[in-house]
Amino acid sequence: MAVVRPFSCVRPAAEHAAEIAALPYDVYNREEAKREVKSHPLSFLAIDRPETGFPDTADMYAPEVYAHAKDLFEQWVKDGNYVEDLNETYYLYELTMNDHSQTGIVACSSVDDYVNGVIKKHENTREEKELDRIRHIDVMDAQSGPIFLAYRPVKRLKELVALAKEENPLYNFISEDGIRHRVWKIGSGDMIKEIREEFEKLPATYIADGHHRAASAVKVALKRRAEHPDAPKDAPKDAPFNYFLSVLFSEDELTILPYNRVVWDLNGHSEEELLKEASKLFEVSGPLKEAVEPKERGEVGMYLGGTWYDLKLKAGVRPDDPVKGLDVSVLQEKFLAPVLGIGDPRTDKRIDFVGGIRGVKELERRCEADMKIAFSMYPTSMEELLSVADAGLLMPPKSTWFEPKLRSGIFIHRL
Repeated sequence: MAVVRPFSCVRPAAEHAAEIAALPYDVYNREEAKREVKSHPLSFLAIDRPETGFPDTADMYAPEVYAHAKDLFEQWVKDGNYVEDLNETYYLYELTMNDHSQTGIVACSSVDDYVNGVIKKHENTREEKELDRIRHIDVMDAQSGPIFLAYRPVKRLKELVALAKEENPLYNFISEDGIRHRVWKIGSGDMIKEIREEFEKLPATYIADGHHRAASAVKVALKRRAEHPDAPKDAPKDAPFNYFLSVLFSEDELTILPYNRVVWDLNGHSEEELLKEASKLFEVSGPLKEAVEPKERGEVGMYLGGTWYDLKLKAGVRPDDPVKGLDVSVLQEKFLAPVLGIGDPRTDKRIDFVGGIRGVKELERRCEADMKIAFSMYPTSMEELLSVADAGLLMPPKSTWFEPKLRSGIFIHRL
């Protein structure tokens, strides 16, 4: 049973929503974040990346930096940039990119569901990446970056979402990257009750994106439980810190883009030797004049020596395993590791990853600038992701790239 509850939301005043909504904190480096905040002073990035309010020489993880995030947020509330909905409810968040729309239910998911495996994961997290968000959430006493969750399609939830969208939206704006964002508030008590009951029928929900943010929110909750050992046994269960901000989408509405690979060198091989090695695993076509954007599972584009090659996996090469059979796994285990010497893609500095939103031309640019070989991938499917998670397994790093990205700062969950 998935516990997905309504919550009291702090959200932007309508006239400031477009200014405040910001891309996730981790898509920027420090210099980019500072530049973005300078040009957009009301961007939530000023709170999500509070070091932007300090000199470049300041320690971005110092206590006063996190305190600045809280102070700035409370000031924005006081100034009227934010409003507080005290009644607990759900919201709908629709994102439209080009001709594709997806609508998620904004809610709070249970920390215990995460701990007990009702919320299923497909990716490992690294503690050093969690520490910053743990401090940010704990000091802010709030969560501002929603976790992107998916669930298997539910007919009644689709009907309820469609019904709620007949009302006028709270927000309707187009961000600078061309994504339309619309938000509705669920006003009907009967609808709130039914949404909660429909989620309770689900055996599981799935983290699509935001594994580190989810792990950080959970660790803050566990920390606070430990800090209050004398509380009555049942009292902490309904404490807001036992739930984390999430947006839940029906998986059939989601689009995964490829996550492409670029490698620094050829590991001592000539281009001819690499083509020979590739031909042991793939049917190789090329050289080709046009860039290769794979159209089916088992197809990989390889950019080598300023030329594209189309690689199609030979029969019998793919393992019959939900993880090892992924295209990214086959490429890693059978070519990148044994031929190019990329042993651990999580730590090897010779490999980099390029989100599919950047297109294959970015692979060509990288090979002209600092890399020697690139691979364009066919995207992992949602069904592959769910199968891996259901099996209790983990995907290789950088297996999925979701677009469009959820904005931070539109929904705030106080702890």
